[in-house]
Amino acid sequence: MNSNNHQTRAVPTNVITGFLGVGKTSAILHLLSQKPAHERWAVLVNEFGEIGIDGSLFEGRHAQEQGIFIREVPGGCMCCASGLPMEIALNQLLAKAKPDRLLVEPTGLGHPKEVLQVLSAEHYQKILLLQKTLTLVDARKLSDQRYISHETFNQQIAIADTIIGNKLDLYDDGDRTRLVNYAKHQGQAHVNVIFAKHGKIELSTLQGSIASLPSQSNDHHDHQVKPFAADSTIPECGYIKAVNEGEGFCSVGWRFSPDKVFNREKLFLFLTGVLAERIKAVFITNVGVFGYNATSDALNEFALDDCFESRIEIISESIDDSLEIQLLECIEL
Repeated sequence: MNSNNHQTRAVPTNVITGFLGVGKTSAILHLLSQKPAHERWAVLVNEFGEIGIDGSLFEGRHAQEQGIFIREVPGGCMCCASGLPMEIALNQLLAKAKPDRLLVEPTGLGHPKEVLQVLSAEHYQKILLLQKTLTLVDARKLSDQRYISHETFNQQIAIADTIIGNKLDLYDDGDRTRLVNYAKHQGQAHVNVIFAKHGKIELSTLQGSIASLPSQSNDHHDHQVKPFAADSTIPECGYIKAVNEGEGFCSVGWRFSPDKVFNREKLFLFLTGVLAERIKAVFITNVGVFGYNATSDALNEFALDDCFESRIEIISESIDDSLEIQLLECIEL
């Protein structure tokens, strides 16, 4: 696509949402692997924690040289403070990437309805072409009251054009039917329900117009906009810690200076011992750079081309105060 087309054609845009640990990052990585070679894609990713991990995970596997551009908005729901953090990041991303497609991943604890309100605001209507909203759901969670009573979980289903029952390989008998029935009651009348393993969805899933937009309102969650640990200078001790809390969950994260090298074996043992809803991390280890993505189902480790520094974010209903000591013990002396 030439520069003239970039200026005259609105960018096809998809919101890809879903609750904690459902596999949004894996799904987006799979979609990025299918990107036509001649296109430029942009990903705006939001994280509940303040450290910011997803950008490093994406960039460690897909570079700008491949036509993929990433921008993070850490620290909770990016629609907060009347969408200001989101709009700043989005405008900068669009100006830099000049993309042929934009993927927006709100945090699993964010408010997708309000994210859609920001994206459909008048000043974006000639810039963005909103296409199907995708919501990933782990159908096994429909038997857990913590999920079906959570406002954000239900809002994610209610705004979806397509619901993707992810982690199909782990379902029991009846889980598929349970999700289809739940979608009929909680979702839109037109909603399409499909199923996937390991976030493997086809590129065609993105295509098609969004069926309906949430009405514009002024009831944004006006949380205070503050400097995040993702942007702070690491002190002389060599690491910085940040915590966040909301929507019934807590997060704790750390950034480490690049000279801190971790023992891979000790690190893997530490990560397998942490009880959490979700763990994401990138680490510089004694045998290379690795990314980690963990849920209650499994811990996945994968090699990365590079990362600027080691980072980890843990989200759980409560935080164990001994985690920092255990993590520091994984550093090579």
